[in-house]
Amino acid sequence: MSDEHHSTERFGSRARAYAVYRPEYPAQAIDAALEGLGDPRSLTVADVGAGTGISARLFAGRGARVVAVEPNAGMRAAAQDHPLVQWRDGTAERMGLPDASIDLLAACQAFHWFATPAAMDEFARVARRRVAVLQYERDERDAFTKSYGDVVRAYARDDTEALRAAALTAFAAFRHAPVVRAAFPSRQTLDRDGVLGRAASSSYLPDAGPEWLALQRDLTAAFERHQRDGAVDLATMTFVLTADFA
Repeated sequence: MSDEHHSTERFGSRARAYAVYRPEYPAQAIDAALEGLGDPRSLTVADVGAGTGISARLFAGRGARVVAVEPNAGMRAAAQDHPLVQWRDGTAERMGLPDASIDLLAACQAFHWFATPAAMDEFARVARRRVAVLQYERDERDAFTKSYGDVVRAYARDDTEALRAAALTAFAAFRHAPVVRAAFPSRQTLDRDGVLGRAASSSYLPDAGPEWLALQRDLTAAFERHQRDGAVDLATMTFVLTADFA
């Protein structure tokens, strides 16, 4: 479903924008990923495709010990330190972790880059209790979010958004354990620079040259049409899919 080498390197120039402008996950989504596993302070979580550590810090904020697995050195370098987060250079197919060593293995906004049978077999090998996918998508019932989505689709350079949809379907058919699905709404409030930064964090959009200038122009126009007091809300729905082995 994806080219592993390409996907591990494509965010190198986007790390700063990703760290600054990507949203956190709603508290309810983190709750759903941890529900029923007991005191988070007793858990070891692996965050696979951890990026700049947004989700890793949220799990660590609950008290869990987190192994953040991320193959891109630039993304790891852009991460904020957290005393409960240990970083590891690895991929979803080759994490380098012992069998049944992780209570919760989570892939957050990254599963579409490695939604392969080999990765899911590795998840089942490493996780002893639960595997979870957390993935947010635009909720285009909101007017600004629909305008933002229209611009994104006009400038998209590949089929990343289709990959994300296919990845959720692939995980729903996870052959190692039954899957439960939930969804949680949230909003990210952005000023004009935040809207442009959010787009700059997306690896399938241009970030330089004439196309980037045109993308900025169209996003700024969408922002101006919808802004109130210098800000807009980008509406998202976070999907949480969990598979339990117990």
